[in-house]
Amino acid sequence: MAAIASSPVVVSLVSSLLSSSSSSSCSSLIFTRLRSSPSFPISLTGKPLFFRRGKLMAHTLARATLGLTQPSNIEPPKISFTAKDIDLVEWKGDILAVGVTEKDMAKDGNLKFENPILKKLDSHLGGLLAEASSEEDFTGKAGQSTILRLPGLGSKRVGLIGLGQCTPGSPPAAYRSLGETVAAAAKVAQASDVAIVLASSEGLSAETKSFTASAIASGTVLGIYEDNRFKSESKKPALKSVNIVGLGTGPEVQKKLKYAEDVCSGIIFGKELVNAPANVLTPGVLADEASKIASTYSDVLSAKILNEEQCKELKMGSYLAVAAASANPPHFIHLCYKPLSGPVKAKLGLVGKGLTFDSGGYNIKTGPGCSIELMKFDMGGSAAVLGAAKAIAQIKPPGVEVHFIVAACENMISGTGMRPGDIVTASNGKTIEVNNTDAEGRLTLADALVYACNQGVDKIVDLATLTGACVIALGPSIAGTYIMMVTNLVYKKPFLNPFVFEGLGGLVERIFTPSDDLAKEVLAASEASGEKLWRLPMEESYWESMKSGVADMVNTGGRPGGSITAALFLKQFVDEKVQWMHIDMAGPVWNDKKRAATGFGIATLVEWVLKNSS
Repeated sequence: MAAIASSPVVVSLVSSLLSSSSSSSCSSLIFTRLRSSPSFPISLTGKPLFFRRGKLMAHTLARATLGLTQPSNIEPPKISFTAKDIDLVEWKGDILAVGVTEKDMAKDGNLKFENPILKKLDSHLGGLLAEASSEEDFTGKAGQSTILRLPGLGSKRVGLIGLGQCTPGSPPAAYRSLGETVAAAAKVAQASDVAIVLASSEGLSAETKSFTASAIASGTVLGIYEDNRFKSESKKPALKSVNIVGLGTGPEVQKKLKYAEDVCSGIIFGKELVNAPANVLTPGVLADEASKIASTYSDVLSAKILNEEQCKELKMGSYLAVAAASANPPHFIHLCYKPLSGPVKAKLGLVGKGLTFDSGGYNIKTGPGCSIELMKFDMGGSAAVLGAAKAIAQIKPPGVEVHFIVAACENMISGTGMRPGDIVTASNGKTIEVNNTDAEGRLTLADALVYACNQGVDKIVDLATLTGACVIALGPSIAGTYIMMVTNLVYKKPFLNPFVFEGLGGLVERIFTPSDDLAKEVLAASEASGEKLWRLPMEESYWESMKSGVADMVNTGGRPGGSITAALFLKQFVDEKVQWMHIDMAGPVWNDKKRAATGFGIATLVEWVLKNSS
């Protein structure tokens, strides 16, 4: 009866869409409006029309226009960065921003600056800079800033930006914050031309100077950017030009500045994916956005989008079980980067969790702190992977092949949905008893990791907003990392804290050796990018809590050590010959204060890929 009743609805909806001459392209817009088309808006990457139930098709068409929301077509900021060595006194523009440490703010007995650059500027300002800094109790501490409109220089305003106790070896985050502060001042002043200089750059190597310039540029771009696509009114930033002074000139510095722009392009793309609400960013739209990247950079990127039937052929039962309840069909995304020329010396896999919305399923998210209204960010891992794909396609590193993989779907509730107690079978043949439908991300990643290993990659890094347990452990700013363990059996005498068992005629200790090379690579990349990772233990004894009486495993092991048991679950789907790292980014994916995405993970992934490039 229900199927018969639903049939006219489908016909009616299809007929009305096909007959409409003014139909626009619904929610498949993220950055640019798609052109209106006489054909109705179904993703070309999926199977046409009735590839699932007729009832589901009606839901899909209705879903496409839910809320009638379409993001505005707002171009990301375009800022020209130039490295210069010029006389600051003569520079003409809106804001001359000087990054100062607490040491730079030291004054002599006459309350005059001792730092040469500040001293020179202050002398042309008649001592007003030193006087104003004293009156405002500006000491150069990190987070302090003062912007002054003083006559006597070519610039309209002079800004002092505190860098705290920065030294030549300080991490890039300090200098990125300098760029962010300058961007904020430029917004307020509606400045179009800005110069940025460090009060103390002596002693810095040429390489350090170029990295510092890159960090400043990154901070400026990301600081000026605001995601206003869903606001009825927005101001366009006025900033057009930034001169970075005193950190060298020439092709190497300009190359690092271009690198910063490319990475920021990927970060902004990733932020916009995460910020987009679930009624706009469906799994199909996410796949469309991935395809657009491949189309834009077709010289190095190719795209393969698998629909539900194709995933069934690959026996992705774990992934498809999560997607089963949603009216929006799943889309399995695979982008592949290959260099323009030359041999490939490393094959890498980047796998991102792609839940465009997570209701929790039948174990629905309820109660204070469940954050169901923020579950659009449960595809933050996929945003990191696709953002990295965009940046890498622009940078075009040689000698490395990269596979970007996302199992995109929604975790919803319906009569066709996965139930607690169901047993699902992953594509490597392992069976999983679902004891919690809200532990769905690992089920999708299981099949994605198997698929990634089948691409012949040497190393895999997966990123996922996987567990609240990791947020409790590390807070909102740090992601947890886990490394694939290699098991060695050696004869040893027993001692405290061994994994000991009897066998082979004697006592044998089970030693778990982490893949330190991969850990060092990724952690070095995170340090270069300024993103925070913390390595956590892969405690094998916790696997006991993941055992099932009727299947190979359950999908959750209880609250204690929840992030660790989630990593142990994922390990079951990674080939032992492949080096693998799991990054649980549930905390840093979102900035509660700004109520917006952070773009976390993209800069680290790009750095890591480049470190594997020839």
